[in-house]
Amino acid sequence: MADDPNKYDNPLTSRYASPEMSALWSPQRKFGTWRRLWVALAEAEAELGLPISQRQIDQLKAHLDDIDFTAAAQHERRLRHDVMAHVHTYGEQCPEAMPIIHLGATSCYVTDNTDLLLLREGLQMIARRTAALIQSLAEFAARYRDLPCLAFTHFQPAQPTTVGRRACLWAHDFVLDLAEIEHRVETIKALGSKGTTGTQASFLELFHGDHAKVRKLEELICRKMGFEAAYPISGQTYSRKIDSQVLAVLSGLAQSAHKMATDVRLLAHRKEVEEPFEKEQIGSSAMAYKRNPMRSERICSLARFVSNLESNAAQTASVQWLERTLDDSANRRLVLPQAFLAADAVLILCQNIAAGLVVYPKVISANLDAELPFMATENILMAAVAAGGNRQELHELIRRHSQAAAAVVKEQGGRNDLMARLASDPAFAKVDLGAVTDAEQFVGRSPQQVDEFLAEVVEPIRARYASQGAGKAEIHV
Repeated sequence: MADDPNKYDNPLTSRYASPEMSALWSPQRKFGTWRRLWVALAEAEAELGLPISQRQIDQLKAHLDDIDFTAAAQHERRLRHDVMAHVHTYGEQCPEAMPIIHLGATSCYVTDNTDLLLLREGLQMIARRTAALIQSLAEFAARYRDLPCLAFTHFQPAQPTTVGRRACLWAHDFVLDLAEIEHRVETIKALGSKGTTGTQASFLELFHGDHAKVRKLEELICRKMGFEAAYPISGQTYSRKIDSQVLAVLSGLAQSAHKMATDVRLLAHRKEVEEPFEKEQIGSSAMAYKRNPMRSERICSLARFVSNLESNAAQTASVQWLERTLDDSANRRLVLPQAFLAADAVLILCQNIAAGLVVYPKVISANLDAELPFMATENILMAAVAAGGNRQELHELIRRHSQAAAAVVKEQGGRNDLMARLASDPAFAKVDLGAVTDAEQFVGRSPQQVDEFLAEVVEPIRARYASQGAGKAEIHV
């Protein structure tokens, strides 16, 4: 709940996202990064010969994080400019360095380089969570690698699979997402020191037309801020295409989560699999017996939010006029942090569910047994023919018995008695119906596919992220 109950409180920070992701997009982190960029600029300019003293730089470094937000707000009300408000606030704390803060730079030097740093770190956090989720799904898949269950196409009973293999379907989607996330992390660059329209004219003026020094300045700034390079060309801002690409990755992740959570909801309805349910958790305020799949539903809700933000970023990228316009600013303040906060929350919920999924093998077996006789008829036909029967006559007998058994199920609400009917028919006396209808005979290579997927796909991911932390977090509600 918000400190002030009379002000709107963003549930992404108070209810859903992790403290780590909230801190990443906090004012402290944002404006602290602005100050680090100003230090990097001053250091680089000094190294290249501009009259900036070490005393000035030391003064800047001494006040990186003790930001006077009250003073900054007062300056912004007067100046109507957030960057200049923080320049003045920083300068008041560092009076000797005040003349050289932001020297030669435009606002996007701090705003856009900061955003790129946050985007990259946010994606790295998301990557760790995704890797942890894949590992949890892999552990679940290994545990149930060979437990036969009814599979569905069109949500109609189809050829059986195994519970473990189905979990691998979920994990594989996240594996694809992780590859995209890692690609974006690797390819994000800095804006660098491009100036008002991207031409670096102000820095060329500072260095009296020395192009080599202007190039070196950008190189030094990138290195100091942890980037290997800057984008080779830009307007005043980095291309908003980058935001669109990042949001597309988060949208893809949300799609995978939504699919997994929807499957859990469907399986919960069939009483085959349930998400974790805590001892004192309440499923319904009215129906005390209920165990609603509330976490899966929350995943779907938040995932839908993330997916829809993708189109927002795409539209913003498409309407940036010439070297820059400002209609992106307010929009991006909302979209970028909230996309990461919501994606973070989705992954926390997915991880919680994957690590605590409850499986009911007897229900799964009963549901499979209700449909398996129909699926086994082709095998029964082949076995009866191999025992000396006439294929066409046997086919007709199976057709009649199947229709009669289906009528019992659909019209009378009874159990599927097809096997009993065939067992009592002399034409199938030589067929071992128990062996022919063994569920394990119908799952194909499901167990082996699970083993191969875990060894060849998941294990390299596990090894790659083993030293980066588990990426787990507790859900808030």
